[in-house]
Amino acid sequence: MSKPEELHEWISFADPDTEQTWMIDATFLRSNWTCIYGNGCQGILDDADPTLHQGCCSYGAHFIDKEDLASVKKSVKRLKPEHWQNYDRGQQGKWLGKEKDGSDITTLYKGACIFHNRPDFEGGMGCAFHVAATEEGERPMDWKPDVCWQVPLRLEQHDEDEDHVLSIVREWKRRDWGGGGFDFEWWCTDDSAAFVGSRPVYKYLKDELIELCGDEIYDIIVKQLQKPQTTFLPHPQVRRKTKTKTK
Repeated sequence: MSKPEELHEWISFADPDTEQTWMIDATFLRSNWTCIYGNGCQGILDDADPTLHQGCCSYGAHFIDKEDLASVKKSVKRLKPEHWQNYDRGQQGKWLGKEKDGSDITTLYKGACIFHNRPDFEGGMGCAFHVAATEEGERPMDWKPDVCWQVPLRLEQHDEDEDHVLSIVREWKRRDWGGGGFDFEWWCTDDSAAFVGSRPVYKYLKDELIELCGDEIYDIIVKQLQKPQTTFLPHPQVRRKTKTKTK
């Protein structure tokens, strides 16, 4: 019998206020994953090219709902030429496009999301929203499309019988990008190179988790993750890295 792969520990608990059960990926949230953009990130193209420094910005960002789109529209108005390499084109209204199904998406320009600043931009490479928010002393997540700050976290809501909801918080997998995700040559949660953070994910992505779950649920998550346990199951990528070192 073959051995199971990608073993993760999960913790579930009932929401104290609603007909809802939370299930969290304890293995990922305890792991030391960290964003390595500009420091080893290979991007999400079918043929990895780290010199482009596109990170997750190679494709347009979809909007979760009307509120998400409205928030980004406000952010676009706050961008200045020193924040955004494609400012002239974007401020002509060419930053927003439509998918075949009619859904809204940020457009592509010169091979990446129109809000991506290339390495030669004096204002700083990477997401224009991130650059602007950092300069303003604000949280980049408050400027970006929701999907852009949620990755690599994934919140799933499943309706069950009797109006009960199962909410799952886990790591973002290749499959969550759609069929194209399996064509990526590289994905950060698949590589031990991204598991080099100084803090566990539940601390590193505290703001993101609170935005997804709320303060009260976040506090419960932290309490459960910090409960004494003999040995936590390391993330699969960390286990692979350890095995490689011992060979």
